[in-house]
Amino acid sequence: MLRVAHILCLLFFLSELNAQTLPVRSFEGINTDTIGAASKTENLYNVPLYSDSLASSFCIVIKKEVKAHKHVYHSEHIIVQQGEGIMKLGERTFPIKKGDVIFIPKNQIHSVKTTGKTPLKVISIQAPLFDGKDRVMTEEK
Repeated sequence: MLRVAHILCLLFFLSELNAQTLPVRSFEGINTDTIGAASKTENLYNVPLYSDSLASSFCIVIKKEVKAHKHVYHSEHIIVQQGEGIMKLGERTFPIKKGDVIFIPKNQIHSVKTTGKTPLKVISIQAPLFDGKDRVMTEEK
């Protein structure tokens, strides 16, 4: 009986791996050092990296800012790969730089402004699957 349960778990896991919902890269690995904002990009350049029913990841290049917003149903991890900025997360405001990892709980208002000459480049990992609909724009407090 235990063996059947293991097989069912494995089948479920494999089906989830193949359940990509965005036409993006899969498991071959992605070098995000090659991702930069196109010169015509005024502010944000967003490259989907991977997505399934459990999570979505993006490489986002931010020339100026990401305005205040929240995600009602999603939590988010941000990994800063390049640049510097000022992040507002709820009532807290703090500097961010390459190497920083920030956790954003669902329903938490957040924004970021680039402070240097180099654009911010971040990896955003959202759970569950993020299709762009759960971005609620808000006013800065």
